[in-house]
Amino acid sequence: MNDSTINVVMIGDIIGEPGRKAIFLHLSEIVKNYNADFVIANGENSAGGFGITSNIAHKLHSYGIDCITSGNHIWRNKDVFQIIDKDPALLRPLNYPNGTPGRGWSIIEKGEKKLAVVNLMGRVFMEPLDCPFKAIKKELVNLKKITKCIVVDFHAEATSEKMAMGWYLDGQVSAVVGTHTHVQTSDNRILAGGTAYITDLGMTGAYDSVIGMNKERAVKKFVTMMPTRFLVATEDVHINGVCISIDCNSGRSVSIERFDIKSNII
Repeated sequence: MNDSTINVVMIGDIIGEPGRKAIFLHLSEIVKNYNADFVIANGENSAGGFGITSNIAHKLHSYGIDCITSGNHIWRNKDVFQIIDKDPALLRPLNYPNGTPGRGWSIIEKGEKKLAVVNLMGRVFMEPLDCPFKAIKKELVNLKKITKCIVVDFHAEATSEKMAMGWYLDGQVSAVVGTHTHVQTSDNRILAGGTAYITDLGMTGAYDSVIGMNKERAVKKFVTMMPTRFLVATEDVHINGVCISIDCNSGRSVSIERFDIKSNII
């Protein structure tokens, strides 16, 4: 590890058991290949495709995930209420109203290195939460007193809203990465102010699917417009994400590398 940089691996939405198995099998190799100091992953779909449980959160941490972010499905499994206030490295979006259980940011420390992780959720085609732009602006005042290295998981549907957040925070945070759409974009870059950006990390789940779900059932839903019980797809599992290198002194990112790793799970 280089004392002057922090290497952060950020992984796209983990979809059900296939996604969890892929993380178990491949995360240590990913950490080694990228010399990663910290690993962040979105886990809101890790329990059967919707939500997360206390047992799964514990397992994901044991596999090497330092902080679990989430989004609109964080409350889908009631078991989450047992841990959301106890696990400081399991986040819900910061811009939920005051009084909502859990927290929207975390400080992760390893030796002398400190990384702030912030979770936000968009409002376009999503739930009418508090303004994510105002929420992060307010929180940055306190976070910058702790560390200059700050990464943001912006869980949002609209590409335009994600891009707007990237430009809004350019030069103020180390990275803004999008989640939620489960399709990895190819626009990873360093913005003018030194903020690493990608519109969507993608997913950790089956490619032989519709965004991680059984494709036959998903197609039936679109064709018939009738209620359909979705099932997690299991074939052709990939791990999508990025590795971001951050200068510790300035908090600016120096590189962002995208990866798509095909898993060999059976």
